[in-house]
Amino acid sequence: MRFEGKTVVVTGAGGFIGSTLVEHLVAEGADVRALVRYTSRSERGCLDDLPESVLGDVTVTFGDVRDIQAISELTTGAHFIFHLAALIGIPYSYEHPQEVIDTNVMGTANVLLAAKEGTNLERLVLTSTSEVYGSALRVPIDEDHPLQAQSPYSATKIAADALGVSFSRAFELPITIVRPFNTYGPRQSARAVIPTIITQALTGGVCRLGTLDTFRDFTFVDDTAEGFVALAASAGTIGEVVNLGSGKSVSVRDVVAKVEHIVGHPIEIVVEDKRIRPEKSEVSRLLSDPSKALKLADWQARVSLEEGLQRTATWIQAHLDEYRPSEYGI
Repeated sequence: MRFEGKTVVVTGAGGFIGSTLVEHLVAEGADVRALVRYTSRSERGCLDDLPESVLGDVTVTFGDVRDIQAISELTTGAHFIFHLAALIGIPYSYEHPQEVIDTNVMGTANVLLAAKEGTNLERLVLTSTSEVYGSALRVPIDEDHPLQAQSPYSATKIAADALGVSFSRAFELPITIVRPFNTYGPRQSARAVIPTIITQALTGGVCRLGTLDTFRDFTFVDDTAEGFVALAASAGTIGEVVNLGSGKSVSVRDVVAKVEHIVGHPIEIVVEDKRIRPEKSEVSRLLSDPSKALKLADWQARVSLEEGLQRTATWIQAHLDEYRPSEYGI
């Protein structure tokens, strides 16, 4: 296997995508170093939901990507680095843009600077986002679609991507930039729309949401994690930006209808102003062109939205005590 016996660093490992990626890498035989942002309770985030048989093969380090010394120590001798650490809440970026800039831009710069000094590095995978495209000017969205900063969050990711491209070209670092489209699945927080819908549907008949007629390309988390692994293992993706999406788009309103079918009862939708983005910041439509990932890494999404929603709802039902459906999380 491509990663067997390799030292692999995952930043942002406590997130739901990061923890899923850690699980996949351990299955590939990797020696995983997982960076989790420090809290006074030494919480490991979503890593705590992994089986102990998986966590037993993971070295968990507490720290912050804004600390260059910590990142340098973490990445010493690494063969692969998957950089997922970021502040990803778009509403949060309206409230605290400075913190988001520091984490997403300077944190990425620290990872790049540390990688530049590495001697064993085979690949650095930087995590971008479909939000960098803004509202689609054309669909499906390929990697050459113009970048449009419609929120402070998306602006920081555009800046981080530009840093990655520059280090790839200037220093010949083996960098791949991955642009996941709206990933969802087990362990995701209610900051995201699908867990927001499911948690409210499971605990009552009223679902409080923002804009209903935005369209998103929802991709199941296991497909996204497999995409990270496939892109990192492919020689053809060095120096490339690659989308990871399903190639299908659905409205938030239609997701509610699908969740109604899963929970078995009607859902009353209430639109709340506080959940609606500023008009010029809302991204109305995202639909990926995933053909580059198929061509370069033989990757394509396999889990249908219906199956993914059912698997997500089953997980959330078993972990409802970890959610606060009555609150609006940013």
